[in-house]
This record gives sequence, C-alpha cells and structure tokens, in this order.
Amino acid sequence: MTLTIIPSGQACGARVTGLDLTRPLAPETVAELRAAWLDHHVLAFPDQAMSDDDLERFTRYFGDFGDDPFIAPIPGRRHVIAVRRRADEIAPLFAENWHSDWSFQARPPAGTCLFGITIPPVGGNTEFANQHAALDAMPDALRARIEGRQAIHSARGGYAPSGMYGAKDKGRSMDIRSGDEAMATQRHPLIRAHPETGREGLFGCAGYIIGIEGMDDTEALPLLYELLQWQGRAEFRYSHAWEPNMLVMWDNRSVLHRATGGYDGHDRLLHRTTIAAWGQEAPGTA
Repeated sequence: MTLTIIPSGQACGARVTGLDLTRPLAPETVAELRAAWLDHHVLAFPDQAMSDDDLERFTRYFGDFGDDPFIAPIPGRRHVIAVRRRADEIAPLFAENWHSDWSFQARPPAGTCLFGITIPPVGGNTEFANQHAALDAMPDALRARIEGRQAIHSARGGYAPSGMYGAKDKGRSMDIRSGDEAMATQRHPLIRAHPETGREGLFGCAGYIIGIEGMDDTEALPLLYELLQWQGRAEFRYSHAWEPNMLVMWDNRSVLHRATGGYDGHDRLLHRTTIAAWGQEAPGTA
C-alpha cells in the first residue's frame, strides 16, 4: 500500500490512508507521519481495526505517554481513557468548550490520539481551530494587547470539587474524579513558538485560562472573551466527522478543539491516549 495524505481543504487537518496501524511502522514511515502532523496539525486514519495495544504502540512512536489527571484509565490499562456517553445520558456534554488538553500542566502534552469505537450515525463532530492561522490573521491592535502576556491556567472550572465535573455532576458514564489539586495554577504565554517548528501561535483559551498575569480581572476577562471569539472563528476551523475504526491525532500545541453533540439517543465510545510534551522522551521509540 502507498501512504497517501489528503488535506481536508479546511483550516487544518488531513486524511491518511495506505497504512495498517495494527502492525509496527518503519522508522521512515513514522518520520513521514510526524512531518505531516506538524504540517496539518490533525491527522485522521480511517479503517483501522485497532486494539488498545495498537493504540498504545502508535502513541509511543511520537513520544512518551502524557499524564492524564482527573480521568481514570480503563481497567487493565495505565494510559488509555474512555471518552464515553450513553444513549440516555443527560449530563452536560463533555469538553464542549474550546481548549488545549491539560494546558494547566507545567508541561502540557504535545498531542492526543483518539480512536473511534462506537460512533453515532449522526452528530458528534470534533471541531478544531488552527491557532497559527488565528495569530497570523489577528489584528495588530488585538495582538498588541496580548504580546508578552502570561495567561493563568487552572483546571478548577472543570475538575475541582465545585467544578463542572465535580461533586454535583451526576449520571455521567465517564470515570471523572475531581480533586482539590485542580485548584493549582500554571502560567503560559498567550503567544508562543511551537517547540518543534518554531512557528508562533496562540496557546490556550477560556476552557482553562482564568486570568492574565499582572492584569486586573475587570480588564483581563473581557480581553479573554474577545480573544476566545477570535480564536474560534469559522475561517480557522476544521470540523471532523467521525467514522468507526478511525484514529485521529492532533497537535495540542497548534490547535484548540471542542466536542459537539447532536447524537442524543445513541451511544458513543472512543479510547484516548496522550502524547507527552516534546523532549520528555525521544520520539520514534516504541
């Protein structure tokens, strides 16, 4: 089979065919995939009947496993979590706000892999927003307001006991475990260079950002809202439609993402792994 990479025609994303991800990949193939990932930011691999072993092996081609706090792994695994929603579930949709995974960590993950197992016949797209494109097109006046600024990230809005997924969150099928450690904060620049490509982009958004260092909330919060409206504009987006047995990997350093609904009455199940920050482990090992 021949490796084929077909761009989505949207702001990011590409479809990759010609590989069998249930088998080990040659180093030169991994290198080609990494280059495509850095170029397109989101890669989708259809028709891959992968096991959790396969998913873990694929993840390790791109780095070590990242730390997934607040969500318990599936039984028998340390690094695979289930993104699950039952057909009759009425809890608010998980991860429906724009975010970069675990941006509240000191070293947020480089990427995320998500494998579709049970995919509803309607709805459930994952939307991505290209943050390199968002910065490139940003008006000078808005950029001047955030240049050199550090955003304050925290998991408290979601995973503290008082958060969205905390003590009052009932009837959810995902194994989310809130805790007081979610109250911690971490600072990251609003504009930063990608650690591999050097290309500047926006990092993080209101999903985890609770303020801006050195700025009063009366000024910071309206600015963050304005920034969020810019980051998620339609011209920066790729809307990904899922298929059963499809693997998607995305670059948390380049894109934001969010879940969408529209599949009430249908089960949905995906398995997820996290790729640790660049430099934590030499890429290409498995």
